[in-house]
Amino acid sequence: MALEIERKFLVSSEGYKGAARKSYRIVQGYLSSNPERTVRVRVKGERGYLTIKGIANDSGLTRFEWEKEIAVAEADELLKICEPGVIDKIRYEVDFGNHTFEVDEFAGDNRGLVVAEIELSDENEAFEKPDWLGEEVTGDKRYYNSMLSLKPFGRW
Repeated sequence: MALEIERKFLVSSEGYKGAARKSYRIVQGYLSSNPERTVRVRVKGERGYLTIKGIANDSGLTRFEWEKEIAVAEADELLKICEPGVIDKIRYEVDFGNHTFEVDEFAGDNRGLVVAEIELSDENEAFEKPDWLGEEVTGDKRYYNSMLSLKPFGRW
C-alpha cells in the first residue's frame, strides 16, 4: 500500500516564484469527492493521471494514495463526467534544503489561494522552511483540493 505523508501551508509572499525550477498548469476534477475515498482525474502539463486517495489519519498527515498515468485524451474525457467544481491551478516546484515544495496558485473560484505542500518520508521528518511559507493548514479539510472543488475559497 502506498502512503502519502504531506504537510500543507499557506504562502505568505511571492518569493517562491523566483526560486521555482519549473511550473505547469494542472486541471483536475473528482469522480468521487467522498473523503473516505476520493477519485481524482488530473491533467498535469502534458500528462494525464487517475488517483485514488483514502481518508487521512488523525494527524491529517498520512493517507493511502494510488496513482496511475493515463493518456491525456482519456483524462480529458473523464473530466467531462466529474462532479461539478473543476480545480485549475499553476504549480511551481521549488527546491529548498533537501526537499521540494509544490506551490499551487489557484485560479477560477479559488483565485487568491496559494498553498505549499511538502512530501515527507516520515511524519516527524525535519525540514527547512523558506521565508515565504506561512501558516500550517495540514489536516484542515477546507484546503483539500476535493473540498475546494465543492466549496471554493472565493466563497468562504
